Amino acid sequence: MKNLFKIIVAMFLTLGFLNAEPLEQVGEKNGYEVNLTSDKSLIVGNNDLFVVLSKDGNEVKDVKVKIKVFMPEMPGMPYMEYKAKAKFIDGKYKMMVNFSMGGTWQYHLKFKSKDGKIHTIRGSVNI
Repeated sequence: MKNLFKIIVAMFLTLGFLNAEPLEQVGEKNGYEVNLTSDKSLIVGNNDLFVVLSKDGNEVKDVKVKIKVFMPEMPGMPYMEYKAKAKFIDGKYKMMVNFSMGGTWQYHLKFKSKDGKIHTIRGSVNI
């Protein structure tokens, strides 16, 4: 009976992960609205992330965008990091990010505006 219970719990957890929602985080930095999204739920491995920037209700399409995702060092596990630069495609900044394992990953999303200022958004995602 215990084994049947474990199987049912495992199936429930698996289905829950399969139906996970895509990433959608919205923030504001120095008058810019920043939307970080994905088309699919995040997985261990390669993920396409998208950034839409706007200021005063207008699309911003002439900045440089990059991201660093990292997981701090923990007992028995080294520090992990992945960096990516975005390309402006179809009204969004697109970048591929590789999460090498499950867990909570922190990120620093940076964009450099025309005036030379670097703006940083910090956050985290769970894989």
